[in-house]
Amino acid sequence: MSSEFEKNLEKFAEVIVKVGLNLQPKQRLLIGAPFGSNYGVPLELAQLIRMVVKKAYQVGAKLVDVLWEDEQIRLIRYQNAPRSSFGEYPTWRTDAGYNIAKKGDAMLFFPILNPDLLSEQDSDLILTTHKVALNHNKPTNALRRKGMVNWTAIAAPIDGWVDKVLPSIPQEERKAKLWDKIFDICRIKHTDPISAWKDHINQLSTRSSYLNQKKYQALNFRGPKTDLTIGLPKSQIWKSANFTTQSGISNVVNIPTEEIFTTPHKDKTEGIVTATKPSATDVLIEDLSLTFSEGKVIKVTAKTGEKFLLDLLETDEGATRLGEVSLVPHSSPISQSGILFYSTLIDENASCHIALGNCIRFALENGQNMSDEELSEAGGNVSLIHRDFMIGSEEMDVDGIKEDGTTESIMRKGEWSFQV
Repeated sequence: MSSEFEKNLEKFAEVIVKVGLNLQPKQRLLIGAPFGSNYGVPLELAQLIRMVVKKAYQVGAKLVDVLWEDEQIRLIRYQNAPRSSFGEYPTWRTDAGYNIAKKGDAMLFFPILNPDLLSEQDSDLILTTHKVALNHNKPTNALRRKGMVNWTAIAAPIDGWVDKVLPSIPQEERKAKLWDKIFDICRIKHTDPISAWKDHINQLSTRSSYLNQKKYQALNFRGPKTDLTIGLPKSQIWKSANFTTQSGISNVVNIPTEEIFTTPHKDKTEGIVTATKPSATDVLIEDLSLTFSEGKVIKVTAKTGEKFLLDLLETDEGATRLGEVSLVPHSSPISQSGILFYSTLIDENASCHIALGNCIRFALENGQNMSDEELSEAGGNVSLIHRDFMIGSEEMDVDGIKEDGTTESIMRKGEWSFQV
Protein backbone atom coordinates (compact mmCIF):
# COMPACT_ATOMS: atom_id res chain seq x y z
CA MET A 1 0.00 0.00 0.00
CA SER A 2 1.27 3.45 -0.94
CA SER A 3 1.89 6.16 1.63
CA GLU A 4 -0.80 8.28 -0.10
CA PHE A 5 -3.35 5.49 0.34
CA GLU A 6 -2.48 5.11 4.00
CA LYS A 7 -2.84 8.86 4.54
CA ASN A 8 -6.30 8.79 2.95
CA LEU A 9 -7.25 5.73 4.97
CA GLU A 10 -6.27 7.50 8.18
CA LYS A 11 -8.23 10.61 7.19
CA PHE A 12 -11.21 8.35 6.44
CA ALA A 13 -10.97 6.84 9.93
CA GLU A 14 -10.90 10.34 11.41
CA VAL A 15 -14.00 11.38 9.45
CA ILE A 16 -15.79 8.24 10.63
CA VAL A 17 -14.99 8.87 14.30
CA LYS A 18 -15.29 12.66 14.42
CA VAL A 19 -18.00 13.38 11.82
CA GLY A 20 -19.97 10.20 11.28
CA LEU A 21 -20.06 9.07 14.90
CA ASN A 22 -18.90 12.23 16.70
CA LEU A 23 -17.77 9.78 19.36
CA GLN A 24 -17.70 11.22 22.87
CA PRO A 25 -15.41 10.46 25.84
CA LYS A 26 -16.53 7.48 27.94
CA GLN A 27 -18.80 6.10 25.21
CA ARG A 28 -18.55 2.49 24.07
CA LEU A 29 -18.44 1.68 20.36
CA LEU A 30 -19.76 -1.45 18.68
CA ILE A 31 -18.63 -2.09 15.08
CA GLY A 32 -20.34 -4.51 12.72
CA ALA A 33 -18.03 -5.42 9.82
CA PRO A 34 -17.87 -8.01 7.04
CA PHE A 35 -15.05 -10.36 6.09
CA GLY A 36 -16.16 -10.15 2.46
CA SER A 37 -13.48 -12.50 1.16
CA ASN A 38 -12.67 -16.17 0.61
CA TYR A 39 -9.36 -15.51 2.30
CA GLY A 40 -10.33 -13.67 5.45
CA VAL A 41 -10.62 -9.97 6.17
CA PRO A 42 -9.42 -7.75 3.28
CA LEU A 43 -6.20 -6.13 4.45
CA GLU A 44 -7.28 -2.57 3.67
CA LEU A 45 -10.62 -2.94 5.46
CA ALA A 46 -8.94 -4.50 8.50
CA GLN A 47 -6.47 -1.62 8.54
CA LEU A 48 -9.28 0.95 8.36
CA ILE A 49 -11.15 -0.68 11.24
CA ARG A 50 -8.00 -0.81 13.35
CA MET A 51 -7.46 2.89 12.66
CA VAL A 52 -11.07 3.59 13.69
CA VAL A 53 -10.55 1.63 16.91
CA LYS A 54 -7.33 3.54 17.66
CA LYS A 55 -8.91 6.94 17.01
CA ALA A 56 -11.95 5.96 19.07
CA TYR A 57 -9.74 5.30 22.06
CA GLN A 58 -7.81 8.51 21.40
CA VAL A 59 -11.00 10.59 21.71
CA GLY A 60 -11.83 8.85 24.99
CA ALA A 61 -13.91 5.74 24.19
CA LYS A 62 -13.87 3.31 27.10
CA LEU A 63 -14.46 0.14 25.06
CA VAL A 64 -14.49 -0.70 21.33
CA ASP A 65 -15.44 -4.12 19.97
CA VAL A 66 -16.05 -5.60 16.51
CA LEU A 67 -18.65 -8.16 15.42
CA TRP A 68 -17.31 -9.75 12.23
CA GLU A 69 -19.49 -11.42 9.64
CA ASP A 70 -18.25 -13.84 6.98
CA GLU A 71 -20.28 -13.86 3.76
CA GLN A 72 -19.06 -17.34 2.80
CA ILE A 73 -20.42 -18.76 6.06
CA ARG A 74 -23.66 -16.97 5.22
CA LEU A 75 -23.75 -18.62 1.80
CA ILE A 76 -22.94 -22.03 3.28
CA ARG A 77 -26.02 -21.73 5.47
CA TYR A 78 -28.29 -21.24 2.45
CA GLN A 79 -26.65 -24.15 0.68
CA ASN A 80 -26.65 -26.65 3.53
CA ALA A 81 -28.87 -25.72 6.50
CA PRO A 82 -32.34 -27.34 6.91
CA ARG A 83 -35.03 -25.12 5.44
CA SER A 84 -36.94 -25.36 8.71
CA SER A 85 -34.04 -23.71 10.56
CA PHE A 86 -34.18 -20.30 8.87
CA GLY A 87 -36.32 -18.88 11.65
CA GLU A 88 -33.26 -19.07 13.92
CA TYR A 89 -31.27 -15.96 14.71
CA PRO A 90 -28.03 -15.30 16.67
CA THR A 91 -29.64 -13.44 19.53
CA TRP A 92 -26.29 -12.65 21.12
CA ARG A 93 -25.78 -10.15 18.30
CA THR A 94 -29.19 -8.64 19.01
CA ASP A 95 -28.40 -8.42 22.71
CA ALA A 96 -25.09 -6.65 22.03
CA GLY A 97 -26.71 -4.01 19.82
CA TYR A 98 -29.61 -3.45 22.20
CA ASN A 99 -27.28 -3.02 25.17
CA ILE A 100 -25.21 -0.42 23.30
CA ALA A 101 -28.29 1.50 22.15
CA LYS A 102 -30.08 1.40 25.50
CA LYS A 103 -27.10 2.92 27.29
CA GLY A 104 -26.64 5.68 24.71
CA ASP A 105 -23.35 4.46 23.29
CA ALA A 106 -22.29 4.40 19.62
CA MET A 107 -22.61 2.01 16.68
CA LEU A 108 -20.70 1.79 13.39
CA PHE A 109 -22.04 -0.28 10.48
CA PHE A 110 -20.43 -1.49 7.27
CA PRO A 111 -23.52 -2.56 5.25
CA ILE A 112 -21.46 -4.04 2.43
CA LEU A 113 -22.75 -6.94 0.37
CA ASN A 114 -21.69 -8.84 -2.71
CA PRO A 115 -24.89 -8.37 -4.76
CA ASP A 116 -24.39 -11.72 -6.50
CA LEU A 117 -23.62 -13.77 -3.38
CA LEU A 118 -27.14 -15.19 -3.03
CA SER A 119 -28.22 -14.90 -6.66
CA GLU A 120 -28.77 -18.66 -6.97
CA GLN A 121 -30.42 -19.14 -3.59
CA ASP A 122 -34.12 -19.50 -2.76
CA SER A 123 -35.64 -16.01 -2.54
CA ASP A 124 -38.24 -17.31 -0.07
CA LEU A 125 -35.47 -18.26 2.36
CA ILE A 126 -33.76 -14.92 1.82
CA LEU A 127 -36.99 -13.12 2.64
CA THR A 128 -37.51 -15.31 5.71
CA THR A 129 -34.07 -14.48 7.11
CA HIS A 130 -34.60 -10.80 6.28
CA LYS A 131 -37.84 -10.66 8.25
CA VAL A 132 -36.39 -12.67 11.15
CA ALA A 133 -33.48 -10.23 11.41
CA LEU A 134 -35.82 -7.23 11.29
CA ASN A 135 -38.04 -8.68 14.01
CA HIS A 136 -35.14 -9.50 16.32
CA ASN A 137 -33.53 -6.09 15.82
CA LYS A 138 -36.79 -4.15 16.11
CA PRO A 139 -36.16 -3.01 19.73
CA THR A 140 -32.64 -1.82 18.87
CA ASN A 141 -33.78 -0.05 15.72
CA ALA A 142 -36.56 1.64 17.69
CA LEU A 143 -33.97 3.07 20.08
CA ARG A 144 -31.89 4.30 17.14
CA ARG A 145 -34.92 5.98 15.59
CA LYS A 146 -35.68 7.67 18.90
CA GLY A 147 -32.21 9.15 18.94
CA MET A 148 -30.79 7.12 21.79
CA VAL A 149 -27.53 6.27 20.01
CA ASN A 150 -25.06 8.09 17.74
CA TRP A 151 -24.28 5.90 14.74
CA THR A 152 -23.11 5.89 11.16
CA ALA A 153 -22.95 3.56 8.16
CA ILE A 154 -19.90 3.34 5.89
CA ALA A 155 -19.04 1.56 2.65
CA ALA A 156 -15.60 0.05 1.97
CA PRO A 157 -14.44 -2.30 -0.81
CA ILE A 158 -14.69 -6.06 -0.35
CA ASP A 159 -14.17 -8.95 -2.76
CA GLY A 160 -17.21 -9.76 -4.87
CA TRP A 161 -18.66 -6.27 -4.53
CA VAL A 162 -15.57 -4.81 -6.22
CA ASP A 163 -15.96 -7.23 -9.13
CA LYS A 164 -19.63 -6.33 -9.54
CA VAL A 165 -18.99 -2.58 -9.53
CA LEU A 166 -15.92 -2.45 -11.80
CA PRO A 167 -16.06 -5.47 -14.14
CA SER A 168 -14.54 -3.66 -17.13
CA ILE A 169 -11.10 -2.96 -15.65
CA PRO A 170 -8.38 -5.55 -14.89
CA GLN A 171 -9.24 -7.52 -11.78
CA GLU A 172 -5.99 -6.70 -10.02
CA GLU A 173 -6.78 -2.97 -10.31
CA ARG A 174 -10.39 -3.04 -9.17
CA LYS A 175 -10.00 -2.77 -5.42
CA ALA A 176 -7.56 0.15 -5.55
CA LYS A 177 -9.81 1.92 -8.06
CA LEU A 178 -12.89 1.52 -5.85
CA TRP A 179 -11.03 2.72 -2.76
CA ASP A 180 -9.99 5.81 -4.74
CA LYS A 181 -13.62 6.48 -5.76
CA ILE A 182 -14.83 6.08 -2.18
CA PHE A 183 -12.21 8.55 -0.98
CA ASP A 184 -13.53 10.96 -3.63
CA ILE A 185 -17.24 10.68 -2.82
CA CYS A 186 -16.58 10.79 0.92
CA ARG A 187 -14.55 14.03 0.62
CA ILE A 188 -11.45 12.35 2.05
CA LYS A 189 -9.02 13.86 -0.46
CA HIS A 190 -9.72 17.40 0.77
CA THR A 191 -6.87 19.01 2.66
CA ASP A 192 -9.19 19.23 5.67
CA PRO A 193 -11.96 16.62 5.29
CA ILE A 194 -13.54 17.54 8.63
CA SER A 195 -14.09 21.15 7.50
CA ALA A 196 -15.28 19.96 4.09
CA TRP A 197 -17.90 17.81 5.79
CA LYS A 198 -19.04 20.65 8.04
CA ASP A 199 -19.52 22.89 4.99
CA HIS A 200 -21.39 20.15 3.15
CA ILE A 201 -23.73 19.40 6.06
CA ASN A 202 -24.45 23.12 6.46
CA GLN A 203 -25.42 23.27 2.78
CA LEU A 204 -27.80 20.33 3.14
CA SER A 205 -29.30 21.82 6.31
CA THR A 206 -29.90 25.12 4.52
CA ARG A 207 -31.80 23.37 1.72
CA SER A 208 -33.85 21.48 4.30
CA SER A 209 -34.71 24.76 6.02
CA TYR A 210 -35.87 26.24 2.71
CA LEU A 211 -38.35 23.40 2.15
CA ASN A 212 -39.47 23.50 5.78
CA GLN A 213 -40.53 27.11 5.23
CA LYS A 214 -42.52 26.14 2.13
CA LYS A 215 -44.66 23.41 3.74
CA TYR A 216 -45.78 22.00 0.39
CA GLN A 217 -48.82 19.77 0.52
CA ALA A 218 -47.35 17.47 -2.15
CA LEU A 219 -44.46 16.85 -4.54
CA ASN A 220 -44.81 15.94 -8.21
CA PHE A 221 -42.05 13.94 -9.95
CA ARG A 222 -41.97 13.87 -13.76
CA GLY A 223 -39.52 11.99 -15.92
CA PRO A 224 -39.37 9.14 -18.43
CA LYS A 225 -42.14 6.68 -17.52
CA THR A 226 -42.70 8.60 -14.27
CA ASP A 227 -45.53 10.89 -13.21
CA LEU A 228 -45.86 10.55 -9.46
CA THR A 229 -47.53 12.84 -6.91
CA ILE A 230 -46.55 12.26 -3.28
CA GLY A 231 -48.70 13.91 -0.61
CA LEU A 232 -46.96 15.32 2.46
CA PRO A 233 -48.26 15.54 6.05
CA LYS A 234 -48.87 18.98 7.50
CA SER A 235 -46.38 18.13 10.25
CA GLN A 236 -43.59 17.28 7.76
CA ILE A 237 -39.98 18.13 8.62
CA TRP A 238 -37.29 18.12 5.95
CA LYS A 239 -34.03 16.70 7.28
CA SER A 240 -30.52 15.79 6.19
CA ALA A 241 -28.44 12.86 7.47
CA ASN A 242 -27.08 15.08 10.25
CA PHE A 243 -28.95 13.80 13.32
CA THR A 244 -28.83 14.84 16.96
CA THR A 245 -29.29 12.28 19.72
CA GLN A 246 -31.44 12.83 22.78
CA SER A 247 -28.24 13.54 24.71
CA GLY A 248 -27.31 16.28 22.22
CA ILE A 249 -24.65 14.49 20.13
CA SER A 250 -24.68 15.55 16.48
CA ASN A 251 -23.78 12.71 14.10
CA VAL A 252 -23.92 12.00 10.36
CA VAL A 253 -25.58 8.62 9.87
CA ASN A 254 -24.53 7.97 6.25
CA ILE A 255 -21.12 8.61 4.76
CA PRO A 256 -21.40 9.55 1.95
CA THR A 257 -24.64 11.54 2.03
CA GLU A 258 -26.12 13.99 -0.48
CA GLU A 259 -29.85 13.84 0.34
CA ILE A 260 -32.51 15.88 2.05
CA PHE A 261 -35.66 13.95 2.92
CA THR A 262 -38.99 13.84 4.69
CA THR A 263 -41.85 11.49 5.50
CA PRO A 264 -44.67 11.25 2.92
CA HIS A 265 -48.34 10.96 3.83
CA LYS A 266 -49.07 7.25 3.76
CA ASP A 267 -52.45 7.63 2.01
CA LYS A 268 -51.67 10.30 -0.59
CA THR A 269 -49.40 8.90 -3.30
CA GLU A 270 -50.80 8.66 -6.83
CA GLY A 271 -49.37 7.71 -10.21
CA ILE A 272 -46.56 5.68 -11.69
CA VAL A 273 -42.82 5.72 -11.03
CA THR A 274 -39.99 3.90 -12.77
CA ALA A 275 -36.72 3.18 -10.97
CA THR A 276 -33.60 4.62 -12.60
CA LYS A 277 -31.13 2.31 -10.83
CA PRO A 278 -31.26 -1.25 -9.50
CA SER A 279 -32.02 -1.75 -5.82
CA ALA A 280 -29.34 -4.05 -4.45
CA THR A 281 -29.47 -5.81 -1.11
CA ASP A 282 -29.82 -9.58 -0.68
CA VAL A 283 -31.92 -9.76 -3.86
CA LEU A 284 -31.28 -7.48 -6.83
CA ILE A 285 -34.38 -5.68 -8.16
CA GLU A 286 -33.94 -4.25 -11.67
CA ASP A 287 -36.12 -2.26 -14.10
CA LEU A 288 -38.78 -1.67 -11.46
CA SER A 289 -42.09 0.11 -12.04
CA LEU A 290 -44.60 0.88 -9.28
CA THR A 291 -48.14 2.17 -9.66
CA PHE A 292 -49.85 3.84 -6.67
CA SER A 293 -53.45 4.65 -5.83
CA GLU A 294 -54.58 6.27 -2.56
CA GLY A 295 -51.09 5.77 -1.18
CA LYS A 296 -50.89 2.05 -1.89
CA VAL A 297 -48.90 0.08 -4.47
CA ILE A 298 -51.44 -1.54 -6.79
CA LYS A 299 -49.11 -2.78 -9.52
CA VAL A 300 -45.50 -3.99 -9.61
CA THR A 301 -43.35 -4.95 -12.58
CA ALA A 302 -39.62 -5.73 -12.57
CA LYS A 303 -37.17 -7.44 -14.87
CA THR A 304 -35.50 -9.22 -11.94
CA GLY A 305 -36.55 -9.59 -8.31
CA GLU A 306 -40.28 -9.13 -8.96
CA LYS A 307 -41.38 -12.17 -6.95
CA PHE A 308 -39.17 -11.18 -4.03
CA LEU A 309 -40.63 -7.68 -3.98
CA LEU A 310 -44.23 -8.91 -4.26
CA ASP A 311 -43.61 -11.23 -1.31
CA LEU A 312 -41.93 -8.39 0.60
CA LEU A 313 -45.03 -6.22 0.07
CA GLU A 314 -47.06 -8.85 1.92
CA THR A 315 -45.02 -8.32 5.09
CA ASP A 316 -47.70 -5.99 6.47
CA GLU A 317 -50.09 -3.25 5.31
CA GLY A 318 -47.42 -0.57 5.62
CA ALA A 319 -45.06 -2.41 3.25
CA THR A 320 -47.20 -1.28 0.31
CA ARG A 321 -46.98 2.43 1.23
CA LEU A 322 -44.23 5.04 1.24
CA GLY A 323 -42.16 5.90 4.29
CA GLU A 324 -39.59 8.26 2.76
CA VAL A 325 -39.09 10.68 -0.12
CA SER A 326 -35.62 12.12 -0.73
CA LEU A 327 -34.20 14.75 -3.05
CA VAL A 328 -30.68 14.45 -4.48
CA PRO A 329 -29.25 16.53 -7.36
CA HIS A 330 -27.84 14.78 -10.41
CA SER A 331 -24.66 16.80 -9.87
CA SER A 332 -23.85 14.91 -6.65
CA PRO A 333 -20.29 13.50 -6.65
CA ILE A 334 -21.70 9.97 -6.63
CA SER A 335 -23.84 10.52 -9.69
CA GLN A 336 -21.03 12.32 -11.50
CA SER A 337 -18.67 9.40 -10.85
CA GLY A 338 -20.65 7.51 -13.50
CA ILE A 339 -20.47 4.34 -11.41
CA LEU A 340 -23.38 2.14 -10.42
CA PHE A 341 -22.29 0.99 -6.97
CA TYR A 342 -24.91 -1.73 -6.39
CA SER A 343 -25.12 -0.44 -2.82
CA THR A 344 -28.19 1.38 -1.51
CA LEU A 345 -26.01 3.26 0.98
CA ILE A 346 -24.16 4.90 -1.92
CA ASP A 347 -26.59 4.76 -4.87
CA GLU A 348 -29.39 6.49 -2.95
CA ASN A 349 -27.08 9.48 -2.68
CA ALA A 350 -26.73 9.66 -6.46
CA SER A 351 -30.43 10.00 -7.12
CA CYS A 352 -33.78 11.18 -5.81
CA HIS A 353 -35.36 8.18 -4.16
CA ILE A 354 -38.39 6.83 -2.34
CA ALA A 355 -38.72 4.05 0.21
CA LEU A 356 -41.51 1.60 0.78
CA GLY A 357 -42.27 0.77 4.40
CA ASN A 358 -41.57 2.32 7.74
CA CYS A 359 -41.50 6.10 7.88
CA ILE A 360 -38.82 8.32 9.36
CA ARG A 361 -40.37 9.32 12.66
CA PHE A 362 -38.16 12.33 13.35
CA ALA A 363 -39.24 13.78 9.98
CA LEU A 364 -42.65 14.45 11.56
CA GLU A 365 -43.22 16.94 14.35
CA ASN A 366 -43.03 15.00 17.64
CA GLY A 367 -42.98 11.76 15.62
CA GLN A 368 -40.37 10.15 17.85
CA ASN A 369 -42.72 10.39 20.84
CA MET A 370 -45.88 9.14 19.08
CA SER A 371 -47.46 5.74 19.42
CA ASP A 372 -47.93 3.80 16.18
CA GLU A 373 -51.59 4.82 16.18
CA GLU A 374 -50.78 8.51 16.66
CA LEU A 375 -48.13 8.32 13.95
CA SER A 376 -50.59 6.78 11.51
CA GLU A 377 -53.17 9.43 12.33
CA ALA A 378 -50.58 12.11 11.48
CA GLY A 379 -49.95 10.46 8.11
CA GLY A 380 -46.83 8.47 8.97
CA ASN A 381 -46.44 4.89 7.77
CA VAL A 382 -45.71 1.95 10.08
CA SER A 383 -44.07 -1.21 8.77
CA LEU A 384 -41.42 -3.77 9.61
CA ILE A 385 -39.58 -3.08 6.34
CA HIS A 386 -37.90 -0.06 4.74
CA ARG A 387 -36.69 -0.54 1.14
CA ASP A 388 -35.23 2.26 -0.98
CA PHE A 389 -35.63 2.71 -4.74
CA MET A 390 -33.76 5.27 -6.84
CA ILE A 391 -36.02 7.28 -9.19
CA GLY A 392 -34.03 10.42 -10.06
CA SER A 393 -31.96 11.27 -13.12
CA GLU A 394 -30.81 14.18 -15.26
CA GLU A 395 -34.29 14.07 -16.85
CA MET A 396 -36.26 14.40 -13.62
CA ASP A 397 -38.36 17.49 -12.81
CA VAL A 398 -39.80 18.03 -9.33
CA ASP A 399 -42.48 20.55 -8.34
CA GLY A 400 -43.79 21.53 -4.95
CA ILE A 401 -47.59 21.76 -4.80
CA LYS A 402 -48.94 24.45 -2.47
CA GLU A 403 -52.15 24.40 -0.44
CA ASP A 404 -53.97 26.40 -3.11
CA GLY A 405 -52.94 23.94 -5.83
CA THR A 406 -50.38 26.16 -7.48
CA THR A 407 -46.90 24.77 -8.11
CA GLU A 408 -43.31 25.91 -7.66
CA SER A 409 -40.22 24.42 -9.26
CA ILE A 410 -37.90 22.51 -6.93
CA MET A 411 -35.75 20.67 -9.48
CA ARG A 412 -35.32 20.87 -13.23
CA LYS A 413 -33.39 18.29 -15.23
CA GLY A 414 -32.22 16.77 -11.98
CA GLU A 415 -30.80 20.01 -10.53
CA TRP A 416 -32.00 22.43 -7.84
CA SER A 417 -34.19 25.25 -9.08
CA PHE A 418 -33.63 27.39 -5.99
CA GLN A 419 -30.51 29.00 -4.56
CA VAL A 420 -29.53 28.96 -0.88
